[in-house]
Amino acid sequence: MHTIWRWISAAGLFASLFVLVPGGCASTQGGAKDTPARGRGSIDARAGDEAFLHAFASTYRYTHGRPKAITVTPAGDAVLYLRSGPRSFVQDLYVFDVATGAQRVLLTADQLLGGQDEQLTAEELARRERMRMASRGIASFSLSEDGARILIPLSGRLFVYEREGGKITEIKSGGGFPIDPRFSRDGSLIASVRDGEVYVAQTDGAREWRVTSGAGGTVTHGLAEFVAQEEMSRFHGYWWSPDARRICYQRTDTAGLETFYIADPMNPAKEPDAWPYPRAGKQNADVQLGIVPTEGGETTWISWDRQAFPYVASVTWPKNAPLTVLVQNRTQTHQQLLAVDDRTGATSVLLEEKDPAWINIYESCPKWLADGSGFLWVTDSYGGGPGNDFPRLELRRKDGSLDRVVTPEGFRLYDLLSLDSKGRAAYVSHGPASPYTEVSRVSLDGGTEPVRLAGGQGQFGAVFADNHSVYVESAMTLSGEVSWTVKREPGRTAIGRLTSAAETPPFIPKPQLTTVEVSGREHHAAIIRPRSFSRSKTYPVVAMLYTGPGVTTVNANAMGYLLHQWLADQGFIVVAIDNRGTPRRGRAWERVIKNNLIDIALDDQAACILALGAAHPEMDTRRVGVSGWSFGGYFAAMAAMRRPDIFRCGVAGAPVCAWEDYDTHYTERYMGLPQDNPSGYAASNVLTYCKDLTVPLLIIHGTADDNVYFMHSLKMTEALFRAGKKFEFLPLAGLTHMVPDPAVTVRLQSRIASFLRENLR
Repeated sequence: MHTIWRWISAAGLFASLFVLVPGGCASTQGGAKDTPARGRGSIDARAGDEAFLHAFASTYRYTHGRPKAITVTPAGDAVLYLRSGPRSFVQDLYVFDVATGAQRVLLTADQLLGGQDEQLTAEELARRERMRMASRGIASFSLSEDGARILIPLSGRLFVYEREGGKITEIKSGGGFPIDPRFSRDGSLIASVRDGEVYVAQTDGAREWRVTSGAGGTVTHGLAEFVAQEEMSRFHGYWWSPDARRICYQRTDTAGLETFYIADPMNPAKEPDAWPYPRAGKQNADVQLGIVPTEGGETTWISWDRQAFPYVASVTWPKNAPLTVLVQNRTQTHQQLLAVDDRTGATSVLLEEKDPAWINIYESCPKWLADGSGFLWVTDSYGGGPGNDFPRLELRRKDGSLDRVVTPEGFRLYDLLSLDSKGRAAYVSHGPASPYTEVSRVSLDGGTEPVRLAGGQGQFGAVFADNHSVYVESAMTLSGEVSWTVKREPGRTAIGRLTSAAETPPFIPKPQLTTVEVSGREHHAAIIRPRSFSRSKTYPVVAMLYTGPGVTTVNANAMGYLLHQWLADQGFIVVAIDNRGTPRRGRAWERVIKNNLIDIALDDQAACILALGAAHPEMDTRRVGVSGWSFGGYFAAMAAMRRPDIFRCGVAGAPVCAWEDYDTHYTERYMGLPQDNPSGYAASNVLTYCKDLTVPLLIIHGTADDNVYFMHSLKMTEALFRAGKKFEFLPLAGLTHMVPDPAVTVRLQSRIASFLRENLR
């Protein structure tokens, strides 16, 4: 669940999946207001503007045609990116020439496949699901370290494109479908995983060979296990040595794990897909790391206390520095950064952190300086008090000891973007407040204030060349701007913009970003009113929410509120609220939910709804609905069952029902082990409250969901049925946790809107 929202704006993705609304509790006061001077706004009886829904779905939330996977070449001479047509998932590879500003199509899938259809295996489809990728055609690419070659996996085949001359070489193989193909640093070799083993091929295609052996049954080599991909955002299971003579690889054994089966109810003759799944409190995959010569041979196993630290959170093998491994204990309250002797496999501790709640993984770190004299580290587990407990960027010496804190006190750091070792600077993502994202350069040596490269009324990002001479600034703003500008650094001089083929929506949403105070706490909120809004009327309230850890729904990006605006135009006021437990507000704000995933979110959301209603009398808090997807679906079900005084109906999409049935890494981070926290698991279990449902509830779930399995909704509906409760259940045949099918999206959103209209009259 941690990576559901990895690739796009949270608000935009929630909107694409579902209509959402706030839930909670905190106040003993009811939601009714005396509004004699106001007329009651009528809800549009139509199903809404389906023309918009068709366009919204066909354009994949108006994101088809936007530049994606933006990569600046190491020397800063070009920008490579993927782009589809405005209504297509099929992507082509484009190039922007920095010297001239010209851009063109570099390669297409048709060119590489010669017109043949693309084929994907079940394993690759599952990997793309973990990465939340729905694209086809050229879905990914990678550059050699010198930028001379491009590696493109496509339809189970590998192609190498020479940027100088345009030569295309296919890497032939007698093995299976290649997973996670990557160049060695010198670009002379390519590794990939085929049939659970690591293979290496020469870049010219002359030879390929198998490096590891012994995989089969429950054992794989070179692949990240399920929780690493789904919850740690670690998709690699092998790593090249700097000189390309050795490979560090992961050995995974899933023996003893439960096997989950996903059948196709529409095709009962089809054999179910089977996947090992680690449920909370039960066995995890056994993960080891080994180092093997690139030509094959004996493996040197890396030694650490795997029983105490079973999770491998990250691995990096930099030049001029040791192979470095970050490991965590099962409850993620204790982690060690290990330096590996790559000849013997022995390890030493560079850095150790503990946190009584949990430790967040920052995928950008450690980032070693080019000369190996130290590394950058991001942490929020350093003991800062409330108000001064934001993540901070540290410069550590090569032995792991603290050199200095790089970011100023009180700086709202989000993450490290890039390290300029030569210029002794780091580029970071941060914000003045959680809805906003800025990019700044900070000196590693101190003495100067951070220099802002990008910021303002929106969310900004940047991708840099290795030499930091050129970068691409992304901007998504409250005014509706969506752009990618190529700039020179230093000076931030604009060279040109990457072209987008995305269609223009028929309207630009106008979210009002505001704050609401509850019990002395300031919560961020977004309010989206109908474009025909009249202050003489009151409107029912629909909030699009998530409420869970790791995600904010209040973001300074107007285009993330397209579906919110569509719903509002039918006669609702749509709101989004960020409760405690969400990120970007400091450690204390985020960690307060430890051991109970629902009570605080319910308290905050309900109290904020009432406070917003008091401040904005056009909001009729006697007519509030709640709806969400994934964690938001879980919250919606809980809100409908536990706070019907606030929430008059609920829509629960792909909801987690019992946390004992969700995966180990996500669940135990926030809840601990079930055997250690039985009361918290019971309080956070939807089944505990099914007997209390008194308001309309619509439950929706894809039958092929391999993130939140279909069994969650089945358990809920069975408990509701046995308790004699009325509810509606909409199974989505054959769909997973994502809903990319345009036809389904149109019908799904229409159904949700109709449900809300019927129950919030």
